[in-house]
Amino acid sequence: MKIFNVEQIRAMDAYTIGHEPIASIDLMERASQAFVRWFCNQYVNTRPIAVFCGKGNNGGDGLAIARILSGCGYDVQVFIVEYSMNASDDFRLNLSRLGNHLTPRPIHSESDLPQLSKQVVCIDALLGSGLSRPVDGLLGLAIKYLNNLSCKLVSVDIASGLYTDRPNSDSDTIIKPRYTVTFQLPKLAFLLPQNAEYVGEWHVVDIGLNADYITNTSTPFHFTDKFEAEKRIKPRQKFSHKGTFGHAVLIAGSFGKIGAAVLSGKACLRSGVGLLTMHVPACGYEIMQISIPEAMTTVDEAEKYISKVPDLSSATAIGIGPGLGQDNATVKALEKVLEQAKVPLIIDADALNILSTNRQLLYKLPENTILTPHPKEFQRLAGESSNEYERLEKARAFAARYKVIICLKGANTAVVLPNGEVHFNSTGNPGMATGGTGDVLTGIITSLLAQKYTPADAAILGVYQHGLAGDRAAGARGQTALIASDVVEHLGW
Repeated sequence: MKIFNVEQIRAMDAYTIGHEPIASIDLMERASQAFVRWFCNQYVNTRPIAVFCGKGNNGGDGLAIARILSGCGYDVQVFIVEYSMNASDDFRLNLSRLGNHLTPRPIHSESDLPQLSKQVVCIDALLGSGLSRPVDGLLGLAIKYLNNLSCKLVSVDIASGLYTDRPNSDSDTIIKPRYTVTFQLPKLAFLLPQNAEYVGEWHVVDIGLNADYITNTSTPFHFTDKFEAEKRIKPRQKFSHKGTFGHAVLIAGSFGKIGAAVLSGKACLRSGVGLLTMHVPACGYEIMQISIPEAMTTVDEAEKYISKVPDLSSATAIGIGPGLGQDNATVKALEKVLEQAKVPLIIDADALNILSTNRQLLYKLPENTILTPHPKEFQRLAGESSNEYERLEKARAFAARYKVIICLKGANTAVVLPNGEVHFNSTGNPGMATGGTGDVLTGIITSLLAQKYTPADAAILGVYQHGLAGDRAAGARGQTALIASDVVEHLGW
């Protein structure tokens, strides 16, 4: 699913109006009907509704939504914030369509803002996606008022005051909705952590915008939903054998951190690899043989850390990093892996930290190597960022400079490709914020690389399947009780 910027969103609307063809007021009606269908599935018509409208097209949506909800049996009040003498044409037309049974109340000053019970569901239709400057004046007062209510808040398309594709200032006045119901495609703002309280739980409703425009318009930003993920899965053929699905080599573990190697290895096997070799320090031998009997184990000559590169001649993919430690001998071993690797490579955890403190190694990274940093690890690699938008741009620049793929881990993990594309993930939950889940992801992606998925597909699909398994695990255990082993046990597609 594509993610468009403000200019592309406007152009998509205009293209639909011109090529369907459809009048803009009828497109607004279609959008409002789609919003109402979602709303009626969420809230019964015994809940009173208060719709707060601006005077642009977002306000026009609000007026149409109020009229349609009233026709569905909801008790609806409409409030228009009179911050300007001007109004859009479609706003005026929808205002005239309200008729006599639904009389809007104007808000000229703060004293006009109503007293509402907590049972009221408030709909925010003050401002839309085209916002270009901070909100102030009467609109700002209205937003602060709505945020201070105990009512449920639902924003139409985007929370009023939130920019669609650039950072807000900390001092900006922005609606804090429980839900955002957006039209046709998600917006970049929804996917970045700094905006979480201004988005709430977001939902996309299809309003029939032109499919040709969407298909033919390029954007670096994408959202990986179930459809996008499943079309990347390679079906298994009847006469396949273990050699068909590759041989992964995972270099992992150090004294006290062999568990990371176990988690990564189990995830690799559960993700479909044909053969797996674990290379671990000598202290991990018995643990590996007992914990993962399906894996072959080679043992480093060092007792507590990795000091040598194992035989890589039969590998179809290599993963390195989980529980690795940063001993001087391990640094040298990582350098040799980078020099010797002739197959796809994924680097995680302490191997990333070694790169950040031995920056000359960055220039030895094979093209399309996958790096899987969490935010702090990425900060050590690329430097500090003032906000998540800047961090995302740093990730794009880093990926392009070193010709690598970055899985920037977190909610909506961003897979950043060397060509500048960013694929945000749709799966996962806060229960996965626990030690070891990153090691699981490394195992999954290593497995997919070994099975000859392209590095881009392995990263995008691996991140999706990792989150999906986490969602299944949370469904079985609850988010609080979830541990990394639960994610492994719920892998499969």
